[in-house]
Amino acid sequence: MSTSRTDAAVRARRHATQEMLQRLQTALAAMARDHTPVTVAAVARTARVSRTFLYQNQQARALIEQATRTSRPQPGISNSRSRTQPAWRERALNAEEALTQTQREILTQRTRIAELLGKIRDLEHDLPEGSLQRIVTENTSLKQQVRQLAQDNQHLQERLVSARQNNRFLDKRVADLESQLAPYLTTPPPPP
Repeated sequence: MSTSRTDAAVRARRHATQEMLQRLQTALAAMARDHTPVTVAAVARTARVSRTFLYQNQQARALIEQATRTSRPQPGISNSRSRTQPAWRERALNAEEALTQTQREILTQRTRIAELLGKIRDLEHDLPEGSLQRIVTENTSLKQQVRQLAQDNQHLQERLVSARQNNRFLDKRVADLESQLAPYLTTPPPPP
C-alpha cells in the first residue's frame, strides 16, 4: 500500500517537474524573442518557478546556460536599443512584482487586524455592565502587587549578596586566626 503511494508521489513529482521545465522553455523562448537578458531572477519570475528549482535541476541549469550563451551580443554588433529596453522592462516587472506583493501583505494585515478587532468586540459584549471597570481595577492592583513583589525580590537579592560577602569575610578572618594559632597548638608549652 505504501509502495503505491510512493509510486504515485514520484509520478506526480516527475509530472510537476516536466511542467516546470515546459514553462521554463516557453519563458526562455519569450525572453530570446524580446531580447531580454537571461538572469535567474527574471527567468524564475517569467516561468513561475522557484530559483531553487533553477539551481538544483540539471535540465533547467542546462537550458539557462544554453539561453545565456545564445543571448550574448555578438562582438562588433551595436544594439543599444535592445539593451536599454530589457533593462527598463526588468525594472518595470520588478516594480510590478513588489507592488503586488505589498498589496497582498496589506490585505493580509488588514484581514488580521479585522479579525482581532472582532475578537475584542466579542469579548467586550460578553462582559456584563460594570465588570469592565472591575477588571481594570483588578488589573491595576495586580500590577501594583507585581511591582511590590519585584521590589521585595530585589531587596532580598541585595541582602543575599551582602550576607554572602560577610560570610566570605568571616571565613577569611577565621582562617587568618587559625593560622595565627597554629604555632601554639603544635609546640608544647614551656615547663614551669
